[in-house]
Amino acid sequence: MLIGELAERAGTSTRTLRYYEAHGLVRPQRSANGYRVYDEAELRVVREIRSLLDVGFGLDDVRPFVACLRAGNTSGDVCPDSVLVLRRKLAEVDDYLERLGDVRRQLHDQLTHAIAHREDTCPRKRQSAR
Repeated sequence: MLIGELAERAGTSTRTLRYYEAHGLVRPQRSANGYRVYDEAELRVVREIRSLLDVGFGLDDVRPFVACLRAGNTSGDVCPDSVLVLRRKLAEVDDYLERLGDVRRQLHDQLTHAIAHREDTCPRKRQSAR
């Protein structure tokens, strides 16, 4: 299939496919007239790349998954290097969630303090609100 068909089937643009190619993630064949020609395996690779990028992986993170698919595996996440990336990414997400929890607690405490302080210093507003 040509680059336009691959882009359409993968739900991306030809520009994006060229970008992936420039980073060594997608490997087209070249026809006699120089056109990029892709097989079904490249469609699987592009779909894997897009799904990983959609959940926050970077291009360097994607490489082990692509290599795993190219090695003949049915999934890009079954190889040891892919598992390492998944573990690292999960640890990053857990850390981020912990930091978000800390921020949420700080905001909640600040709001609680602000409401209590407002009620102490603005008795007329409290009475008019009733």
